[in-house]
Amino acid sequence: MLSDKLDVKKLKKSEKEHNITTTAYGSRYFKRSIPKFEMPNEGMPSQAAYQLIHDELDLDGNPSLNLASFVTTWMEPEADKLIMESVDKNYVDNDEYPQTQKIQERVVNMLARLFNAPEECLSMGTATIGSSEAIMLGLLAHKWSWRERRKSEGKSIEQPNIVMGADVHTVWEKFARYFDVELKLIPLSDEIYTITAEDVAEEINENTIAVGAVIGTTFTGQMDPIKEINQLLLEIKEQKGWDIPIHVDGASGGFISPFLYPDLLWDFRLEQVRSINTSGHKYGLVYPGVGWLIFKDKNDIPEDLVFNINYLGGNMSNYSLNFSKASNTIIAQYYNFIRLGFSGYRDIMENMRDNAKYLAKQLTDSGNFEIINKDLQFPLVTVKLTHDKYTVFQLSDKLREKGWIVPAYTLPENAQDIAVLRMVVKENFGRDMIENFLTDISKSCENLETEGKKKPRENPTLLY
Repeated sequence: MLSDKLDVKKLKKSEKEHNITTTAYGSRYFKRSIPKFEMPNEGMPSQAAYQLIHDELDLDGNPSLNLASFVTTWMEPEADKLIMESVDKNYVDNDEYPQTQKIQERVVNMLARLFNAPEECLSMGTATIGSSEAIMLGLLAHKWSWRERRKSEGKSIEQPNIVMGADVHTVWEKFARYFDVELKLIPLSDEIYTITAEDVAEEINENTIAVGAVIGTTFTGQMDPIKEINQLLLEIKEQKGWDIPIHVDGASGGFISPFLYPDLLWDFRLEQVRSINTSGHKYGLVYPGVGWLIFKDKNDIPEDLVFNINYLGGNMSNYSLNFSKASNTIIAQYYNFIRLGFSGYRDIMENMRDNAKYLAKQLTDSGNFEIINKDLQFPLVTVKLTHDKYTVFQLSDKLREKGWIVPAYTLPENAQDIAVLRMVVKENFGRDMIENFLTDISKSCENLETEGKKKPRENPTLLY
């Protein structure tokens, strides 16, 4: 027994010495499968754990080549430093981190002014995990306001509905299902990939809690006619007394239009636009995840939805679906605002738009593609093929072989027979990268066309 104990001690000692004199790849942990389904009984050195996970993550796509995602994949080193310095702060704990709360309020104020909130309004807002949480919070406020208004009029609060186009993000449909609101989804046509004011007029009624409008749709990068919808709702309010608000989903376009199209009327300058969400982690140029919800006036937020809590040390108000969230992305948003200013954001947005137009022109000139969003207001290019030699799905797979992630999908209801490719042009997708992408997409098209012409052998010969 004594010799056995000595052998174990020698083994442990030899393992310790081995770990000191070799790399992580020389340790015993790289001769075993990494734990996948059950927590291991014993741990491992930090270097080995890091290297195992690091190497496995190499199987993920390269964020710089991901043209599917809208989210930011690059920030300046100084922003990275601030993010790491505040990663351990829970934003909701305002009593412990009051300066972080003040910074969040500064960002909300800057956004309210960026969205042209009237001076007489006391605009309010909050940071969220992303636009999905922001949309749900905004629509909840409109549902509560509708309900209170109906109660004061002595009318039924049954069967609330929300009107929107099929060009919305899936979170709008989630809201309707999760919060028991009838979904009045306007289908698209095969020529117009947004809704119209006429479409909205056919769907709204006295039970409509809000109309959803998008600036920068996920599918095609276009925008709903918000000005025209606002005019329709003003006429309805005057004729029938229905005060139906607009919630603008500016997840993508909310950080683009103020800099590229300052005269475009879509924001709080329109009377019925009462709330706007935008994604800081998209064209707000911050890593995921941070979104923003801005109300035109504090009266747009029913008091019953705001909770006052004191169990984190002080009395504070809270309006969120997700209680805890990191402070670092909020800090990073403020960094961008004071680092770039209006002119800095404008320069970046202009570069992205110009690069998107260059990409669109080159794809069109190739003869293989037709641009869906021809006006190209936002840095997003959506194309369909001009022929049937291969499909966009095959092309997407072929591009993946080169590392490019380019989504292929069909458009929503009534336009579902149209299959497209979408390319999101982000801040770090510059002209040189675009030219590399164009070379690869050209070669991929040629290869697919060649493969399509080849006939399979009747009796293939096996080569050894």
